[in-house]
Amino acid sequence: MFPSMLDHYQIQLTRMLEAEQYSEAKKLIRFLLHCKGEDERHYEEWGNLLSWLEVAFPEQESGPGIEEEDEEEDIRRSVLKSGEQDESYVKQVLHIIQHHPMPDQQILALERAVHLNHPEVDPAIIEWLSTTAVHPAVQFKALQCLKRHGASGMITLARMDERVELDIESTPLSLEEFPDPVIQALERVESSVDTDDPTLPHFARELWKDLLQYLYGTSSYRRMLENDTYNIDCWAAALHLTLLITVYGKADDDATREAYGISEPMRFSYEQACRALRHVIGYGPFGGSHES
Repeated sequence: MFPSMLDHYQIQLTRMLEAEQYSEAKKLIRFLLHCKGEDERHYEEWGNLLSWLEVAFPEQESGPGIEEEDEEEDIRRSVLKSGEQDESYVKQVLHIIQHHPMPDQQILALERAVHLNHPEVDPAIIEWLSTTAVHPAVQFKALQCLKRHGASGMITLARMDERVELDIESTPLSLEEFPDPVIQALERVESSVDTDDPTLPHFARELWKDLLQYLYGTSSYRRMLENDTYNIDCWAAALHLTLLITVYGKADDDATREAYGISEPMRFSYEQACRALRHVIGYGPFGGSHES
């Protein structure tokens, strides 16, 4: 399989998991497991993910018309409702969140935890976040889970090599809930790349969502929120450059700076933004089942 095709399938799988289309995700994973010539690590990750999905969502494999969204939602809620009453199930979900070595598995468990109505869940997640080294994307998903449960207050955690204090209630549950400078930087990139390739705005949005999950609450994120055109231009240019490198494997730095009007006085801020995004890309594993 060509690298670009593998990337496409990985993106599709991520989107299915984010949309809770678990039946379709299982079908795609089975297809990927039959493909030859990939890195053994990929087969191991796909196999582990498939095993988790088959245990967590067994009912979604049976019954006519299962692909219809309403029926999928009914089945999912039915399974979750029965799980809420099972003490051992709650402990199993929390154990996966706290101890599983794969971020994707932890994120799937947090998806389950969102629907658990149990007094142990939020305190356990807060204690775990506060005392354990957790992958940034998993941290963000956990913060979203706490917010959905109505948790409040400040929490201090180690995040992207920094110690940060965050207000649980301020956690964005979607891209649209991020502050204006974050949205404006993305919109600048989407309008800029649309004329070159109509598929790039979608990739820009998905990439930005992933990057934000890592940067949220850090010093880089706080710089991003400085609400002036100068700052927005710098982050938009950095996102554009990162997008081109991610999609095409190369980018013209001079052309990008020119397109966004990055003058010499803005150069330092632009390069700071580029370094922040490169740091996320290099953090790994990046671009997995993360949503915002």
